[in-house]
Amino acid sequence: MGKYYYKKSQVNKLKKYLRLISILLFLAGVLILSYVLFPIISWQIYFQPSFASQNITSSIPRANIVDLAKNSIDKTDYTRAENWFPNFNPSFTNDVDTAIYTISIPKINIEKAEVSNADTDLTKHLVNYQGTSIPGKNGNAVIFGHSTLPQLFNAKDYKTIFANAYKLKNGDAIFATIKGVKYSYKIFKIIIVDPSDTSALTQDYDNSYLTLVTCTPPGTIWKRLVIKSRLERI
Repeated sequence: MGKYYYKKSQVNKLKKYLRLISILLFLAGVLILSYVLFPIISWQIYFQPSFASQNITSSIPRANIVDLAKNSIDKTDYTRAENWFPNFNPSFTNDVDTAIYTISIPKINIEKAEVSNADTDLTKHLVNYQGTSIPGKNGNAVIFGHSTLPQLFNAKDYKTIFANAYKLKNGDAIFATIKGVKYSYKIFKIIIVDPSDTSALTQDYDNSYLTLVTCTPPGTIWKRLVIKSRLERI
């Protein structure tokens, strides 16, 4: 009889362990699913209402959710700006005489953020992409910066600096300061494009343009948010 109870106790312990393992596996699955789906949910909460008010097409087609999930675990190093538009091959190298300058965007509390014209490390500063102009000159100065979930925004952290870029609207101001000269730009166009679409980098020489580029939806590298502005005054 004693032997019978001993075996029953062992079986009960085994069942408890199996139940615990099952719960842990279930929780792990929920966490992985949440990691994939949270950017989609946050897109609907934060971004879509803002873009809808500006008549910007920003919804995520259901057929593309699998692609979004795949991109969420992409191993490409997106701290290097050259990986953002893989199909773009710059035709010239930027002027190193203006290797570092600053931009300010009052609407989203960015003050004198550094922009590098000499390298592509987005963890240290914003990046004026190679093969594009610089502020103050005719052409299109394209500035890349990281974004993340809005609640993680830190104006001093270049890995989160454009988290609130979705709040910008036509008419908002962007200021660039180069060698003591301050240039004022006004936003006139906001679009969302695929990484294969390099139109944001096009050089238009009829005026001086400044274009901000960041990833969207939050927490993914699925699309590019492109915010284009035009020089107003010096």
